[in-house]
Amino acid sequence: VSFGSFGTKISGLCVSVIMAGACIAFVLQEVIASFAGWLAIAFGNFYKSGDRVQLGGITGDVIDVGALRTTLMETGGWVKGDLYNGRIVRVANSFVFKEPVYNYSGEFPFLWDEIVVPIRHGSDPRLAKEILLSAAHNVVASTSGSVQQKWEQLRSTYRLEDAELEPTVTLIVNDNWLEFTLRYIVDYKRRRTTKDKLYMDILDGIRESHGKVELASTTIEITNFNQSQASLS
Repeated sequence: VSFGSFGTKISGLCVSVIMAGACIAFVLQEVIASFAGWLAIAFGNFYKSGDRVQLGGITGDVIDVGALRTTLMETGGWVKGDLYNGRIVRVANSFVFKEPVYNYSGEFPFLWDEIVVPIRHGSDPRLAKEILLSAAHNVVASTSGSVQQKWEQLRSTYRLEDAELEPTVTLIVNDNWLEFTLRYIVDYKRRRTTKDKLYMDILDGIRESHGKVELASTTIEITNFNQSQASLS
């Protein structure tokens, strides 16, 4: 066997090996990306078991982080609020490179939330504001210490502007009603129950105002149609 033919065979074998390796890499690219995602999750502090996250449009609590997939207990979907719906979802770890990763419970396990309360024109706006603030302080006061501590820790790590941590109420006046917006901070797992308590306290406060503050609702005014104009048309 001549050296030239031997060299040709070696070259052909190298090309075959390279092509086979390329094919294997193409077939396994999602597996490789998912394993790389697992390394990023483990060392990049993306999330851990127990955190509530949104991955690839799926929101839920992390119940397992495997080498290739993250397993979630899904929340939402056909269930309103941030409650479990019973589905277990497995998401490829490669998603951490493709889409944003939303962590609801990482270094700051609280969320800013808002509720809007429409109040009738003619109501006492200052009393309405007091009712909303009183309800907020009664319901979320127990978490204020933890919120302050976690927020200070977050600010010491990242360059963040200081934020308003106490409940606030703002007012917008429109043609239909006085629109009050109550903004407050809540534990990420207690958004729905907190809203329920807030609404109950607010309704109690409005009822106890004895008509000084009244809820507004959408009204439709029907105008009589002139008979003569109807005949002309």
